[in-house]
Amino acid sequence: MIVPYSHVLVLSGLLFLMGMVCATTRRNLIMIVVGLEIMLNAASIAFIGAALKWGTLDGQAVAIFIIAVAAAEVSIGLALIVAVYRRTGSVDPAVLESRSA
Repeated sequence: MIVPYSHVLVLSGLLFLMGMVCATTRRNLIMIVVGLEIMLNAASIAFIGAALKWGTLDGQAVAIFIIAVAAAEVSIGLALIVAVYRRTGSVDPAVLESRSA
């Protein structure tokens, strides 16, 4: 492996942290979904790095599964966001919470 495994884990951890900050601090549903996607990509990088380190294909198979789950999550999530926007006129989670009460 050309890149040390510790560097792969640091990159994965930083990406996961960035995604978590994006998902927790943003007030837009689309940006929350983007943060979740970044966290899924970080997990994929960690699995692929582990697969390269140990010379197995298990991590790559899990990464392909994560990519498939991420694609399904984005399509369903964006469809729900469009439906909420059509109904309420906003994609701000705080506005949605106050209207449901």
